[in-house]
Amino acid sequence: MHRAARTASIALVAASALTLTACGGSGADVGADAKQTLTVWAMGTEGEKLGDVATTYEKAHPNVTVKVTPVGWDVAHQKLVAAAAAGKLPDVMQMGSSYLGEFADMGALEPVDTKTFKQGGFFSSAWDQGVYDGKSYGVPWYIDTRVLYYRTDLAKKAGLQKAPATMADLQKAATVYQDKAGTKWALSIQPSGLDAVQSFYPFLYSAGGAILDDRGKPVVNSAAAVKALENYGSYYSKGLSDKTFRPGYDVTKDFNTGAVPMFFSGPWVVGLLNDNYPGLKGKWAVAPVPADKTSASMAGGSSLAISADSSHKAAAEDFISYLTGAKAQADWYDRTKDLPANTRAWQTGELAGDADMKVFRQQMETAKALPAQPKLTEITSKVDDAIGAVTQGRSSAKAALDKAQSAIESLVG
Repeated sequence: MHRAARTASIALVAASALTLTACGGSGADVGADAKQTLTVWAMGTEGEKLGDVATTYEKAHPNVTVKVTPVGWDVAHQKLVAAAAAGKLPDVMQMGSSYLGEFADMGALEPVDTKTFKQGGFFSSAWDQGVYDGKSYGVPWYIDTRVLYYRTDLAKKAGLQKAPATMADLQKAATVYQDKAGTKWALSIQPSGLDAVQSFYPFLYSAGGAILDDRGKPVVNSAAAVKALENYGSYYSKGLSDKTFRPGYDVTKDFNTGAVPMFFSGPWVVGLLNDNYPGLKGKWAVAPVPADKTSASMAGGSSLAISADSSHKAAAEDFISYLTGAKAQADWYDRTKDLPANTRAWQTGELAGDADMKVFRQQMETAKALPAQPKLTEITSKVDDAIGAVTQGRSSAKAALDKAQSAIESLVG
């Protein structure tokens, strides 16, 4: 899951809300078959790659010109807010899960036509990320989750015969990696700073905890969440994880040297390891998140949304339908290695036979997504603060999460 820094002012957000109240959803649609230009904003690597796919789409739809504008994730939120305030959002936009609720709450997004896009065709946690206040505003485009990467050669040296299956096994494995395989650290997890919560999710969800319940109410200081943060913090108090936060840290370098034998991350790391460290081939593997009450991880990724003010809604819907169909999703994986949100795309081709990707597929079945909220980034930042307080020894898990609970209560409607 990507996250943009929120640099836009509160005044600008308020201005966008006023603008959208005045003109949201008022544009007449020209129809899917009319000659038209469809404007699309996509972020990061997706924005760079989507133009080629759009060209293929245009060949089958000669009346439609698709104008793709790549936008950096670091400025995406600011540009979307400014465009909303000016009434100049693109027809189609990629929406990160952390701020879809914000733009839906503004009235900036067109509700999804659930007769065209069926919830059952996508991973349930991917669909849930586009739902706000009981309505769907985003169609899942690609998914993301976290699994455990571990060095199998060092595991063998430490006397470990298989991947840790439980959270208790994970800590035992961490200890023997250090004691018997001589690794500097045992498990790389983020100790503090922006998005530390993403490292914490596997512990939180596997323990049965959550930040928000299904109704969007804060529950971050539940007994399960406290237990999860106590477990997380123990890796630092026992010297199993590095408590120094290093922005931009590339764990694959230390994984290659053996300084770090285990970490949680997403599917793109498979390609990084294969491409950058071919000498590691056969010396590492991926496994599901070790279970506490269950094995569960975060659900991330992006959705595609249509501007409420677009006069090209029919064409926008058709383009999104193309991008999220099984065939195009499999092609998109070949181009980007983004995991398909459409479950049928996993049934054939490379994804069907890739053992590593099967682990991610399995994990997605239990992956959990935060309910969409207008202030989701601020909400998770309070959990980041709690994590840092515990890993640095400044607070107990209970006190840190009680503080986060109080702060989050003031942020939710």
